[in-house]
Amino acid sequence: MECGQTHLYGLKFYTMHVLRKPWVAPGLIKPPRAQRLPDVVTVEDARRLFAAIRVVSYRVFFFTLYSLGLRLGEGLRLQLGDIDAAHARVHIRDAKGNKDRFVPLPQATLDLLRRFWQTHRNPVLLFPNRHAGLKGAASATTPLDRGGVQKALHRVVATCGVKKRSHRTVCATATRPT
Repeated sequence: MECGQTHLYGLKFYTMHVLRKPWVAPGLIKPPRAQRLPDVVTVEDARRLFAAIRVVSYRVFFFTLYSLGLRLGEGLRLQLGDIDAAHARVHIRDAKGNKDRFVPLPQATLDLLRRFWQTHRNPVLLFPNRHAGLKGAASATTPLDRGGVQKALHRVVATCGVKKRSHRTVCATATRPT
């Protein structure tokens, strides 16, 4: 129980049982909950994680999330049309708060995405699912499976021994690979 709730219940008890007055809940404003910043994965930790990922589509996906600073859902929704190579940026649609934004596109990430696209050639999705194998990826209509991506990341983090509070921080960090 939070400290503020304890005080509120103490005040309620005092009002009702000591003062013997009816409890009228005051219009209290709860203070905002403190938000912890995620642990930042070092560039060296990220390199170890990328090297440990055996499935190419997951390796490219995680590298893209890390280098662009994206959330999992933002990465899964990426489409080919969101990549603006001429201006070296990526259009992130329906991000947190249903807002769109642009993020810088590093040349290394663009080169990797181009090579990766050569393997699947899906006309719309940047990260198509592989349920039907590599040949089926070209005609896939859904992105990589969220659960599969999360499970793969958890396994790799456990294998590499990266000790962070949250596995999400591998992707959501301000540090960019060089």
